[in-house]
Amino acid sequence: MIPLRDNIKIRSFPFVTILLILSNCYIFHLELTATNQQLTDLMTHYSLIPADFIKTLTHQSLQPGDYLSLLSNLFLHGSWLHIIGNLWFLLLFGRSSEGCLGHFKYFIFYLVCGMSANLVQIAFNPGSTIPIIGASGAISGILGSYSFCFPHARISTLVPIFFFFTIIEIPSLVFIGLWFLLQVYQGTLSFSMAGSNIAWWAHIGGFITGIGLNIVFNRR
Repeated sequence: MIPLRDNIKIRSFPFVTILLILSNCYIFHLELTATNQQLTDLMTHYSLIPADFIKTLTHQSLQPGDYLSLLSNLFLHGSWLHIIGNLWFLLLFGRSSEGCLGHFKYFIFYLVCGMSANLVQIAFNPGSTIPIIGASGAISGILGSYSFCFPHARISTLVPIFFFFTIIEIPSLVFIGLWFLLQVYQGTLSFSMAGSNIAWWAHIGGFITGIGLNIVFNRR
């Protein structure tokens, strides 16, 4: 299922969402134009490798910069499909969530969800040597925010039916609920599939963090 649009009217310009999109596009441009050695260095220093991060935690002279990869990996992507999918979800669901939370809270929310998603993925797969990259953990938090702020929204969705595609309007809680169940299913399945390159548990952790932060930010 591919979400196309929702029925939420935006009341303020989502400049934080646009800034995040532009930042991701700029970093991806650097990846595309980098030499092989530059790209290797970029991934080595700024991606998040669970096994290496665990080793860093046991280092006696731990420095603040050692935690940088918990944030920097959110701006790295592995392919055109990877970045287009993430940024489309960020635009579609992020602009409404930004209006719900407010610009400053939304920015902090995005970063905290991303870091929390990374930590959950590390907790479930601490020995992995596969780099974790991409904004999907933070965007999963945005989906949690959206489900909290707009439970009655409707999502126009492109749905495959046999060999044809049709557009169906789906309640936001149904769309996001199906998405979440898929993450749980795939995350559980990943325990028996060595070498999975998708951080399913980061999606789950980010989503749950997103709901929790919305409860805190929107207590009124």
